Amino acid sequence: MSVSSHTDTHSTSASSVSSHATGVADSGRWSTRRIAVYALFVALSMAVSFIEFPLIPGVPWLKYDPSGIVSLVAGFAYGPAAAAIVSVLGFVPHVFADPWGSLMAIAVALAMSVPAALVYRRMRTRRGALAGIIVGAVVALVMAIIGNLLVTPIYAHMTVEQVAAMIVPALLPFNLAKLAVHGVVTFLIYKPISNLLHR
Repeated sequence: MSVSSHTDTHSTSASSVSSHATGVADSGRWSTRRIAVYALFVALSMAVSFIEFPLIPGVPWLKYDPSGIVSLVAGFAYGPAAAAIVSVLGFVPHVFADPWGSLMAIAVALAMSVPAALVYRRMRTRRGALAGIIVGAVVALVMAIIGNLLVTPIYAHMTVEQVAAMIVPALLPFNLAKLAVHGVVTFLIYKPISNLLHR
């Protein structure tokens, strides 16, 4: 009886040390493996953020990049904290060259990925993923329009009225198309990637 008790105590102690050594156990908290996966997501987001192309004819300065998809997949796989980390750190390479554009991109990425991850955390089904993407897209669309009205006049030498005049013909169609691409691609790929990461 005494030997068994000693063994259980030793096992519990070893488990505790193991959890402490990695930072956290496997129940969703920090761990060495999770930090490595987050770093991979951030690196991928950084890489694809340089892939830019226009979506709407006539407004070539409004360019799409697929980094938001990486933030969404990270959020679905590991939760809203992962979505936030990838959304912010993924744009670090652009901050010094284009601080205002990076601020806008980070704000929109956060506005879509974090609410989507929060919804999916409550409903971990395909329907929950779809609901999360829709909620995130609505929040991100509002953020994009407000952000353009507040930030664009600062660096583009335009008045608020001039920016407002662009909402319907340019800003709204571009952001709808951008968020739709993010949502569709994420919905198609998030489950296989999540399953692979959690093996």
